[in-house]
Amino acid sequence: MNALEGKIAIVTGASAPNGIGRATALQLADEGAAVVVTDIAGSLQLDGKPVEKLDLLAAVATEIRDRGSNALSMQVDVTKKHEIENCVHQVMNHFGQLDILVNNAGTLVGTGDFLESSEADWVASFQVNLLGVMVFCQAAIPALRQAGGGSIINVGSTGSLGAEPGFGAYTTMKHGLLGLTKTIAAEFGIDGIRCNAVCPGYTSTDMHMAANARLAAEQNRPLEEVMEQRYKAVALRRAGDPDEVAKAIAYLAGPASSYVTGVALPVSGGVPCGI
Repeated sequence: MNALEGKIAIVTGASAPNGIGRATALQLADEGAAVVVTDIAGSLQLDGKPVEKLDLLAAVATEIRDRGSNALSMQVDVTKKHEIENCVHQVMNHFGQLDILVNNAGTLVGTGDFLESSEADWVASFQVNLLGVMVFCQAAIPALRQAGGGSIINVGSTGSLGAEPGFGAYTTMKHGLLGLTKTIAAEFGIDGIRCNAVCPGYTSTDMHMAANARLAAEQNRPLEEVMEQRYKAVALRRAGDPDEVAKAIAYLAGPASSYVTGVALPVSGGVPCGI
């Protein structure tokens, strides 16, 4: 039997074709879980053309069903409490249980020169990267309790463990995410609820490639040169693949990590975490 057979999972921020959320949803499904994928409405630029996130999200759910697992797609803005609560309510109505929550939705808003960052950017980063995770956990924990326990995995970053220039708001919120992770682990372990964080390093997601492009533009250097320089700092000398992060998340979601809680697991190829 697959490790996650009979389990129900929610994965946020799962629409991006080269994202950790999509890779995680597919990995959990391949291990037997039914998966609810969520994301915000809007569009992504793919090959120079706008594509609706909700269409991409529906395609993820279809791919999961084609692989033989159950899946639903839902529009959820993690900055809106009522949408989060409605998501958990719908999952409970449809499946009758919830076992796994993967808080993957995130934003790089507010990156750049610290002195030029605005309060609005910091508020936006806080709402998505930290407050939205807290609200989703609050909404999900009663359902996890009802199931007799479960696993919450928060997607942090090597920016949760250190800092480098140009990512002030993002780094600050990702540090806060580890505090939230440890708090939930400490308070709800008695209920059989485990809470851990994965901390990806350079991973070839759409968001990471956008950050590379931004750095190249700011430094007026070729993209390939910027990427080569960044990856020289990685022990394995390459960026990771979203599937490699997804496998770590699946480990933390499943029975193989039954005595693991409150940890921050780097999935970084040995990248230094900055100061």
